Amino acid sequence: MGEVRAAVPAPTTAGAAARRRPGARQAQQWLLTLLPAFPVLLLVLRLWRLSRQEMSTMLLLVQYVSPLGLLSALLIALVWAVPLVVLVPAVLGRLLQVSAPDRFDPERSLLAYATARTPGWVLVATAVLAALTWQLRFLPALVMLLLWLVALRTRYRFPDRPQLLVTTGLVLPVVVAAACYAWLAPAVWAAVRHGEVATALLLALPPAGALVLTGPVPWRVAPALTRTLTYAVGALVPLLMGVVFLRVPLLPAVAVEVGEPVTREVVLGEAVTVTDRMTIVLDRSGEVRFLPNDEVRAQVLCPDAGPMPVSRVDVAGWPVEDTALNWMMPRRPVGSPDPRCAGLVPVDGSAPAPGLSPAPTTGP
Repeated sequence: MGEVRAAVPAPTTAGAAARRRPGARQAQQWLLTLLPAFPVLLLVLRLWRLSRQEMSTMLLLVQYVSPLGLLSALLIALVWAVPLVVLVPAVLGRLLQVSAPDRFDPERSLLAYATARTPGWVLVATAVLAALTWQLRFLPALVMLLLWLVALRTRYRFPDRPQLLVTTGLVLPVVVAAACYAWLAPAVWAAVRHGEVATALLLALPPAGALVLTGPVPWRVAPALTRTLTYAVGALVPLLMGVVFLRVPLLPAVAVEVGEPVTREVVLGEAVTVTDRMTIVLDRSGEVRFLPNDEVRAQVLCPDAGPMPVSRVDVAGWPVEDTALNWMMPRRPVGSPDPRCAGLVPVDGSAPAPGLSPAPTTGP
């Protein structure tokens, strides 16, 4: 009779997968925990800055400021960041996947997990959103990211079709770069003449950079490169979002005529609320003014003039600081500024009847 031995189970990868799984899942849990807290932190910091670091004023604003208004301001101000958060990790993940396939493990790397779980229609939707909400000077960078993404995804999905790889990795970037330079060349020279170096680089470098990452990088360098760029983007994007949102107005700017029977002063500031007895205004010095309704003769809404343009460069009449969405959306006609919005007391008898009256405007 032959020797009887105990059965030895065949080696499986279940134990290795079980050991690898907590890495990406723990990172995902931390991300899902911190992600909702970041907008709340931005809103609190914005109210803290609006109150001039005065706790009593901040608590008053928290009591009266509409949460829907805060969220609306947050969404409008930071909608440009959504494509950046989606497209950059997608490019870096695909670069890691085609350069070092053995290091692309969705169970250990959050970057690999996000790349593997992001469907194509999400990438297309975010690309359209970026085309609408990014300024013209950033659109060449968007084109560069999309060309990288198309070439890397093609290399991963169709590695056995060399003609397609050459088309997406070389021919398409060259053709797009030539078209971009033909369209942007006058703007690049204008930026150089005006001394706007940053604008010239943003318009000139991305079309040529589209030829850089259309294929794999050395497998020894790929993990460290993608990890470093991911950390850099993860640190830079929240900082930019905070800087942008802390400058966004949250309350309507008003000019309030105070005085009875004649106007004594015009209070400039931001309207907090109107109660049965008081009109509460946060003036430009950060002081909360409680104005009795019996002494309020009129209020006028002071429309936002918008940010002053910094660059004098345009592309075929399109300013480089404008977005496509700004061109598509209708704008309010620019009218004569109301003198009360400058703090000027109107001449006796020229003040309108009490109530909320917008600044007069002229026709288009």
